[in-house]
Amino acid sequence: MTATTASAPGPTPLRQDARTIGLIGLAHGSSHFFHMLLPPLFPWLIGEFGFSYSELGLLVSVFFVVSGVGQALSGFLVDRVGARPVLFFALSSFATAGLLAGTAQGYAGLLLAAALAGLGNAPFHPVDFTILNKRVSPQRLGHGFSVHGISGNLGWAAAPVFMAGIATATGSWRAACLCGALLALLVLAVMVWNRDALDDRQGAWAHQAPGAKAVADEHPMAFLKLPSVWLCFSFFFWSTCALSAIQSFASPALQQMYGLPLSATAMVVTGYMLFGAAGMVVGGFLVGRVERLEKVIGICLLGSAGLLALVGSGWLPGVAALAVAAFAGLGTGLAGPSRDMLIKRAAPPGATGRVYGTVYSGLDLGFAMSAPVFGALLDRGLTGGIFHGSALALALGVVSAALVGGGLARRTAGVFRT
Repeated sequence: MTATTASAPGPTPLRQDARTIGLIGLAHGSSHFFHMLLPPLFPWLIGEFGFSYSELGLLVSVFFVVSGVGQALSGFLVDRVGARPVLFFALSSFATAGLLAGTAQGYAGLLLAAALAGLGNAPFHPVDFTILNKRVSPQRLGHGFSVHGISGNLGWAAAPVFMAGIATATGSWRAACLCGALLALLVLAVMVWNRDALDDRQGAWAHQAPGAKAVADEHPMAFLKLPSVWLCFSFFFWSTCALSAIQSFASPALQQMYGLPLSATAMVVTGYMLFGAAGMVVGGFLVGRVERLEKVIGICLLGSAGLLALVGSGWLPGVAALAVAAFAGLGTGLAGPSRDMLIKRAAPPGATGRVYGTVYSGLDLGFAMSAPVFGALLDRGLTGGIFHGSALALALGVVSAALVGGGLARRTAGVFRT
């Protein structure tokens, strides 16, 4: 990749930016939807196959182990061949995973479907942020990050309603998986139809100043020397451990702790994600007005941690506990755009794909490692541990974000200078 010219590119039309942001939002929402291909169907899988929550948690782990390893590698692939073809491959993998899940005859088939869905999920953050950073004008990039985060939350929120709703209406969890496959094919068709707006070969790096030195002149692995990259990685690991507990196990935990019907507690994930989406709308405006992003992240995540700890105490009435757990998503949403901008500041020019791939693989590792742990807590009746563990993980994530924002990235930026 050559260095940018000294002249800055002209302003990008709003319509062009909005089209790219909207398409990336749809793609990102699809990837988060497929995080939840199987978890909403756990009660049906237990009924048909007699699986334990620990076994079901392992399905989640397989998804995110494959996704995490693939995400770190796909960042290099995106930097080399471009983001658009990798995006098309990822959506095709989702469609195939839904088909395999819908025809699975046992645990092995579900493991294979989870692995293939994880392979499809792997490239999304390197793909998304590469296209956003190359195609969207700098003044709208914060809003692009906000829409990106909102769409992910909406994908998470829609999946339980979509999957459990179809399974309930048809009496078949297999029908829900097959409908998921059709949804992935529809999104793929939209992306192919609008492929010109996703061409990352066009446009300038939004975060590269005129005359900046390209990272291609450095060793491809040089970015791994930056402590800020690994602190961002650890931040994603801890914050995702908290999210994993809520997504996969908050509903049965609330049912057991407070005696609420499963039909009611199943809405906690949807509520958590919708509040998170609302927070991201506000966070998209905050990110352009706040210099110390780690302060926004810390305040918001600690607020969410306090609410989750309160739910885990068992002191609240049942319906209030459900509402408070859902409302905790607001803080994580407010922190989302600041989180993405913090990583952007740590990414050297031309290395966006591999930096985001490495950092976001912490997300996959958090899902992979935490799901069996929280599943085992639930199997042993330690329901409060689902919420207390989530709160602790969020607090540890705040520590990592504070270290990144404290100037560590600036002190190590000389790695990329001659």
